[in-house]
Amino acid sequence: MISFLRGIVAHVGLSTAVIDLNGAGMSVNATPQTLSRLRTGEEGKLFTSLIVREDSLTLFGFASDDEREVFDVLLSVSGVGPRLALAVLAVHEPEAIRVAAHTGDSKTFTKVPGIGPKVAGRIVLELAGKLVPHGTAGAQATATPAEAAWKPQVVAAMTSLGWSEKDATTSIEKALADEPEVSFRGNVPEILRTTLRWLGQDGARAGNRVGSRG
Repeated sequence: MISFLRGIVAHVGLSTAVIDLNGAGMSVNATPQTLSRLRTGEEGKLFTSLIVREDSLTLFGFASDDEREVFDVLLSVSGVGPRLALAVLAVHEPEAIRVAAHTGDSKTFTKVPGIGPKVAGRIVLELAGKLVPHGTAGAQATATPAEAAWKPQVVAAMTSLGWSEKDATTSIEKALADEPEVSFRGNVPEILRTTLRWLGQDGARAGNRVGSRG
């Protein structure tokens, strides 16, 4: 894997740059912000991600390792390819993307050309727990990460098992108050297991479920 490139900048275009590595020109795709930092004839450094396809090898370059990390995680979302992931980084800073993914803010992603509400919703759903803001301030500002993405799914699962929507919501909140780290990860199966385990710790809680079904 090519982790980064450092060499003389031979060319800077609208969407690509060419880095001269001892006589070999490496073409790299990058955002306008990243390209604006490069100067032809001067040394430049880009963190890179190599995308391998059957008929091509394409390098994508980033100004920081954090940008590359966010790019790689975005690629894990179904339907999001490298061009769309790069477009997200062209519109938003990495930290803004982390916060949006962490809080389930799909509107942030609809600001990117080519991303509609449906795709944006899928992005926050699949990124839940994968991207978190850096620093204590960011973590405190988003005490219930991606709740908008995972909570309806957990509530739906519990109502299918017999709880009322009100009881399910209350149980989830109380269970996660005991284990906040589970909430931060935003993993739906894990949150459901945690809630059911919390309910099972008290026979009276389990009895509430039986009563609501009867």
